[in-house]
Amino acid sequence: MDRSTSVRSLDWENGALLLLDQRQLPVRTAWVRCETPDAVATAIAELVVRGAPAIGVAAAYGMALAAALDPSEDALRRAAETLAGARPTAVNLSWAIGRVLARTLETDPTGRAAAALDAARAIHREDETACEAMARHGADRIPGEGPVEVLTHCNTGALATAGIGTALGVVRELARRGRLARLWASEARPVLQGARLTAWEAVRDGLPVTLVADAAAATVMATRPLAAVLVGADRIAADGATANKIGTYTLAVLARRHGVPFFVVAPTSTVDLTLPGGEAIPIEERDGDEVRRIRGTLVAPEEAAVFNPAFDVTPPELITAIVTETGVATPPFRDALHALVESAP
Repeated sequence: MDRSTSVRSLDWENGALLLLDQRQLPVRTAWVRCETPDAVATAIAELVVRGAPAIGVAAAYGMALAAALDPSEDALRRAAETLAGARPTAVNLSWAIGRVLARTLETDPTGRAAAALDAARAIHREDETACEAMARHGADRIPGEGPVEVLTHCNTGALATAGIGTALGVVRELARRGRLARLWASEARPVLQGARLTAWEAVRDGLPVTLVADAAAATVMATRPLAAVLVGADRIAADGATANKIGTYTLAVLARRHGVPFFVVAPTSTVDLTLPGGEAIPIEERDGDEVRRIRGTLVAPEEAAVFNPAFDVTPPELITAIVTETGVATPPFRDALHALVESAP
């Protein structure tokens, strides 16, 4: 099986950014057309597009839209601030915005629209290439020689990136090598990205997938011969502490209890060397109705207070390795991550 996929999360067409509306999957496939940076920021905040690499690419194109509308420095900086504020945890967002902004401002105003679009397209292409490299590096690290079973959390596939995915890209590479016996996909409450998105991608691309409730992950690890848990990341601190979708920390603890290797798969743009540890990572808290309701249907009392962090932080001592496009970091992570970031193109 080829590791390519028919799934794509975004595209640039006729001067506008097209985003696959992930809120409507798997029931309906619909695209949202964004023609302004404000529209892109809203789409990111409302989860039309999600996944750290994908929102970075989307924001890069948002800056291209801003430059086409008004190439003045003030307007570009306002657009950058708006886009960066859409979601606070994923560092790819600010990384991509800063890169496009710097490239644009070093250009004469008459050429800024073209420069911004060139920079956005470069980030898009680089993410596609990074996904392919992470898939190879990750698959090389999965123990054993024959077909294996692995577990993923949330969605880390083509819907979360501009390519074949991060953790799910590794799964696709395992399948291409004839080494994938079973993908176990946890549902990822409360927004159900594992159920709605990962299972949809896997079925669409012919990957053998079994969906499980988040609470069933311990039973899967206790009863199935899992070779690895594979997760993505929204921000990785200098010591290796990793912020990812809520529930990731739980899986890391369970993996350690059951002796299952725990791999984080993310591009070097997700590594934030300015943050010494996980306690410094900003954690987004979202509306309580994401927990009180499922697809708009009330499942809890309206009056019930809700704590709804979108992410948690997995400490480095629970992580077996961090897989990037430039290589694999193993504990202790600090020096290894620095070297991988430095070697990125």
